[in-house]
Order: sequence, then structure tokens, then C-alpha cells
Amino acid sequence: MLGRSIQLGRIFGIRVGANPSWFVVLFLLIWLLTGQYKDAFPGHDTKAFILATASALLLFLCVLLHELGHAVVARRNRVPIAGIELWLFGGVATMTREPDTPGAAFRISAAGPFVTLIIAAVAWLAGAAIWGWDEFVHASFLSERFGYSSAEVLLGYVALVNTGLLAFNLIPGYPLDGGNILRSIAWWRTGDRVRATRFAARTGRFMAYLMMALGVYVAIQFDVFSGVWFILIGSFFSQAARGTEMQTRITSQLEGLSVADVMDAEPVAVPSEAKLDRVLDEFFLRYRWPWFPVTDPSGRFLGLVIREKVDEVPEELRPGWTVGEVMSKDYEGSLRVQTDAPLESLLGSEGLRTLGALMAVDGEGVLRGVVTLDQVRRALQPTTPAV
Repeated sequence: MLGRSIQLGRIFGIRVGANPSWFVVLFLLIWLLTGQYKDAFPGHDTKAFILATASALLLFLCVLLHELGHAVVARRNRVPIAGIELWLFGGVATMTREPDTPGAAFRISAAGPFVTLIIAAVAWLAGAAIWGWDEFVHASFLSERFGYSSAEVLLGYVALVNTGLLAFNLIPGYPLDGGNILRSIAWWRTGDRVRATRFAARTGRFMAYLMMALGVYVAIQFDVFSGVWFILIGSFFSQAARGTEMQTRITSQLEGLSVADVMDAEPVAVPSEAKLDRVLDEFFLRYRWPWFPVTDPSGRFLGLVIREKVDEVPEELRPGWTVGEVMSKDYEGSLRVQTDAPLESLLGSEGLRTLGALMAVDGEGVLRGVVTLDQVRRALQPTTPAV
């Protein structure tokens, strides 16, 4: 849904990336806040810009903490996280598969808003304790009674935006957290995950239409920019809810299937100690494939040997070089999947999308097969009953 992102780092081993749209919003937010802070601190343009930059970064830090709440609780419930991505409308923590129970789904969905609630509560209480409730509220809204310190304004901004984020995320519209919470409750009541997802998605589309209608009203009566923003958000949520319904139908076809059910159980692998001249003749020239999985003497998957990397080595050096010296190692585990993993967990796999295949390994990392994108697509095709 979000496409490629730029990796910003890793937290608790979880990849954190930023979609290019995030940088657009970051600069736009700094520009808007700079104008507000110039009014609050007249004659201090540099100070206003620094405060605006700090505020924008604090906002995305709060969004990141919100998504980390989802990710950490997902891991505690044995649901792997593919990564966290910051983008146009905030952030998203991507799970590689569905939670096993409605209780786990509820805990994962509620974790993010709970983190935001804690941040907002701490900020409001700290501000009230330091500067007094009335003054801190005025500072948070940058009311006309000026004379606030930079720390008071920043803390007030954190308190205000997290309160807004909490209220917005709890709207019962899929794919917001409120919609996910509603879905988990419907799943618990009906015992049917697919039916609950369909209900939450339809509710999400209804809320999206209300948001777009509100955007039209705001654009006509108050502010065009704010109104257009509401319309854009509502349009995205409508598409996301529609996509969720479609994905639910797809995953229901894969329910009960594992990687082992569709993989090629006789993969052609290259030993890591093999010489490059032999690999070129016996593998690349014979099979005409652009890459091969590489295994150690115990059969454990190590990475990939790519034809271009072999060709880069001078011909006279190939008899003395081994595959292990030129292979691309699978440090992050993005090229492998467990043989007993549900097939539906591959639908959002970055490795499957970019490479076209994943290496299926057992619990000890031994290569047991290769699952390709074509095999997953064939599994999605409806079966024709025999006549």
C-alpha cells in the first residue's frame, strides 16, 4: 500500500522507514508552525523556525512511539512485525500475519492509543504542575496572552497534538485503531474473523464518507486548506477499507495453507565453499538463472550468489575464489521464511515482491525449499470443481 521507504534506523530490531511523502509533510508542517510561532514571538524569526522544527520532529517522535506500542505488543503476542513506516498521514506498523485470537488483536490495536494516552497525560500533568493549569492551556493553544517560554510552548504542543491523535485514532473507522478495536470486538462476538473484518471495513468506509463530507463543509464555510486535507484523508481511508475487504477475501482462500504446501521441496543450492569457475559452468550456464541460494556444509541457508557478482571477478581469479566471498548474505532474514509459516503471511513480504521468491527454511535455518511469487498466485486462483 505504501511502497518503498527510506530506512531511518532500527529500534528493538524493528526497521523504521520513511515514505517520501513523510518529508513533504515534515517541511509543510515546519512552514505552517513557523508562521504561528512568529505571531507568538514577534521579532524572533530564528527562534520561531527552531521551535517549529522541534515541534514537527516531536510530533513524528510521538507517532513513532505510538507505532512502537503496536509493534512491541504484537511481538509479545507472537505476531511478527515487518517494520514501521512514517508517511503522509502519520505512521503504520505492518504485521506479517493476522493475530491468532480476537484478544490478541484487541491488545495490539489498543497498544498504540494507550501509549498516546500516556504521553498526553504526562504532558498535561507536567505542564500544569510547572506553570499552572490556566497558563499551560493558554500556551498550548498559543492564545493572545503571550510571554510563554520555549519549553512551555513545546510541552503544550506535545500535550495538544497527542490529545488530538488519541481522539482521531479512536474513531471507529477502519483502518484507524478504533476500527481495529471494533473489528476485534466483532471477531470475539461472532467468532468469524472474515465477517468481522468485512463489518469493520464497511464501517470504515461510512466514516470516510462522513469525513469527506465534513471536509467539503469546512472548505466552504471556514478554511479551504483544512477542508481539502479532510477530503484527502477520507478518500484514503475509503480506499484502504475497500482494499481490506478485498484482502480479506484473498486471505480466506489461503487459510490453512502453509509455505510447505506450495514450495518447491527440491531447491538447487550452491555450496558456500564452491569455486566461482565451477559455479559459473555447473549452475549459471546450465540453468540460466540469475541467482541461486547458498548453503553451508550443514545445509543452512546463508544468502544468494548473483550472476553479476560472479562476472565482476576477473576470469583468472575465479578458480581461487569461493562463493562465500562474493555472495549477498541474508543478514536481516528478509530472504527467508519458515516452512510452517502461514501462506498468507507472504502477501506483504518485501523479499517476495522484489526477488520473486523466498527461501523456505526449518527451525534450524536449513534450506528445505523455495517458494515463488507464481506459486503464491496459483494458490490464490479459485479451484474448478470436477464435473
